[in-house]
Amino acid sequence: MSQERLVRAKQRWAEKQRARGVTARAERSGERLPPGQKLTTGFPVLDLGVQPRIDPADWRLRIDGLVAGPVELTWDQFNALPQVEDVSDFHCVTTWSKFDCRWGGVAFTTLHELVAPAPEARFVYFTGYDGYSTNVALDQCLDDDVLVATSFGGAPVSREHGGPARVIIPKLYAWKGAKFVNAITFLAEDKLGFWEVRGYSNTADPWTEDRYA
Repeated sequence: MSQERLVRAKQRWAEKQRARGVTARAERSGERLPPGQKLTTGFPVLDLGVQPRIDPADWRLRIDGLVAGPVELTWDQFNALPQVEDVSDFHCVTTWSKFDCRWGGVAFTTLHELVAPAPEARFVYFTGYDGYSTNVALDQCLDDDVLVATSFGGAPVSREHGGPARVIIPKLYAWKGAKFVNAITFLAEDKLGFWEVRGYSNTADPWTEDRYA
């Protein structure tokens, strides 16, 4: 399926769900597996149909917006930052979940400290080399399990899963974690990302099935 057809199909699906009155649950589930999800031991690949081939020597991560010290990091500079490893669960809006994913990379809190966002910065806008974008409230990005990951299961993040670096935000549906990440921008006002402007939820909480706007 071409990228254009894929996008149209997913947008129509979101529109149908809204027309049916599908909304987020009033109460948040306390279960490990969010409502409406099925557990998988595999790792399905979902993207825009674009998997850019990025040589680490050419990779850059720009961090800017409402920050005291905007930076553009090379691959070597990024990997010279303190590294972390975190095990978390992964929840895709297409109703599958994968438990105990072991990611390694740089914690978002480390990047936050590096650029020193202004007090009025309340949102984060992520973009990728594939043209993708998504938005997340800054408070949610500051959880200790949020990171820009360069490894999965002890090996480099593969191209099909967003390598060489992708964003992981375990407490939200996975579309909020941009693959092929190349920019992080701190904003005072929210700015909707690629799927958010096409009918997907702005807040994306798996435990309330908050899938559609």
